[in-house]
Amino acid sequence: MSKIIRIGTRDSELALWQATTVQQKLETLGYDTILVPTKSMGDQVLDKPLYELGVTGIFTKTLDVAMLKGDIDIAVHSMKDVPTQLPKGIVQVAVLERAITHDILVHKGSGFLEQDQPATIATGSLRRKAQWLNKYPHHTVVDLRGNVNTRLLKLIENDWQGAIFAQAGLERIKLLPKDAIQLDWMIPAPAQGAMLVVAMEKDAFAKEAVSQLNHTETELSTTIEREFLRTLEGGCTAPIGALAQIKDQKVYFEGVVFSLDGKQKIDIKKEVKLSEAHGLGKRSAEEVLQKGGDKLMQEIRNENNTVH
Repeated sequence: MSKIIRIGTRDSELALWQATTVQQKLETLGYDTILVPTKSMGDQVLDKPLYELGVTGIFTKTLDVAMLKGDIDIAVHSMKDVPTQLPKGIVQVAVLERAITHDILVHKGSGFLEQDQPATIATGSLRRKAQWLNKYPHHTVVDLRGNVNTRLLKLIENDWQGAIFAQAGLERIKLLPKDAIQLDWMIPAPAQGAMLVVAMEKDAFAKEAVSQLNHTETELSTTIEREFLRTLEGGCTAPIGALAQIKDQKVYFEGVVFSLDGKQKIDIKKEVKLSEAHGLGKRSAEEVLQKGGDKLMQEIRNENNTVH
């Protein structure tokens, strides 16, 4: 095992935590590794909402380029940031066991939720914004960008009542406030809480090494969720949530698409045997499209196009 595996990662604290986790697992298996941190375009352009940048894979593109140029051998991503279509020549090799999938509200006192009073909540996610406005139509949602640490700091510096985060991210870097509220009613992003490792299709050595880290159950759940997203043609420009859970040889799937203002909602729930899970994401998305989702997605595309 003389070859050193170069691990590409974003340079945020959370991304480095994820890459280090992969590094430790590979070194336990006897591989030599080195971390290669880079800044992504998504980390550099912070004055515009993600959907306005109009680029899928805004957090992954820099690492894709580094891999295609031969500067790194593998890349570690938060799976929910990865486009459902990987660049030519790059393949999914391992999905690590998933952490908790919930979103949480970090707040400065949660009284405003019970009292039905006006409030300002921050998030850079169209999915979180639409679901929040669906439940709290009298609130204002403002855009919030940056890595986890930057976003927490912005919450302190602004007069917002709260901001929405993925619970897994804050737990991983030990920044989860004790009084954070778990939003168990909010359907997460497809593949939220999962880490993905990709490599070059031709790199047999890296693929052999990394494939040993794959967690089959998480791989199946995230495949179903991402298939749902891909069939709806979501990318990061539509408020789409999906969650597949495997229990007792069954798959429980929940998917949803909202209008950008959160007023319209089309959802689906499925329960199938594990043996019938193949294509579940695609089938569920097709049902959503037939239930009016195609019209809704077209409206979202039109709204997004007027923004660009």
